[in-house]
Amino acid sequence: MKNSDYRLIGSLNMYYEKHGEHKGTPLVLLHGGGSGINTTFGRVLPELAKTHWVIGIEQQGHGHTADIDRPFSLEQMADDTAELLTQLNISSANIFGFSNGGQVALQLAIRHPEKVQKLVLASAFYSRSGIIPELLEGWQKSITPDDMPNLLRDEFLSIAPEGANLQDQINKSQKMMQTFNELSTADIEGIDFPTLIINGDRDVVNPEHAVDMLRHMPNARLVILPGSHGAYIAELSTPKVTTNMPRITIEIINEFLTGLEL
Repeated sequence: MKNSDYRLIGSLNMYYEKHGEHKGTPLVLLHGGGSGINTTFGRVLPELAKTHWVIGIEQQGHGHTADIDRPFSLEQMADDTAELLTQLNISSANIFGFSNGGQVALQLAIRHPEKVQKLVLASAFYSRSGIIPELLEGWQKSITPDDMPNLLRDEFLSIAPEGANLQDQINKSQKMMQTFNELSTADIEGIDFPTLIINGDRDVVNPEHAVDMLRHMPNARLVILPGSHGAYIAELSTPKVTTNMPRITIEIINEFLTGLEL
């Protein structure tokens, strides 16, 4: 069962969805950059909702959440997420962040640790050193909607609030990634929540960076799966092929969240 609504977070009218009818610790989904709940998690969300009370959130200028007159920042997105959980009377939750959503999850763990029980960091990075050169170079280029994957562009145009400007969203996203504040090893060493790190072996985040995160996070486990960025959860812009990998990924996540030894 899906329920959706908005909450006013300062001047931001923030969209969220609830899936599933289960009790216990909520599982909060944080989408990737330039994406939304459906484009990041749509192909695995039904499976997650079979066993979890799932809350999907769409950040400023993404999906159904309209943009406002302020820059995008990972820190602000973490603060908005924490405030939304407070308004929903959720004292703490398990957090599953993909790509930029993984960076938001890291910021949430640092800035609002009381809101976190367990972390799933999928294709996340804490410094630019972990990103493949092609992506770093891409952030410096002029990007238009025509450069986006068709499915992501079409999804934005179909669900964004009236008056939303995709080029503005691209510009703000690009500026955020050009200027975001890197975390230090001391920062991530201070994150002692049980953490599952997931990475593709052909990801935009180097597998070596995922291993580096594992070495510095005191209570982390690591899974490296075959595939490109988001393929292991069948993110919408990845080819929809017949594969068991998303099912395997969800089984691994479920075992981690329910406390079973991986």
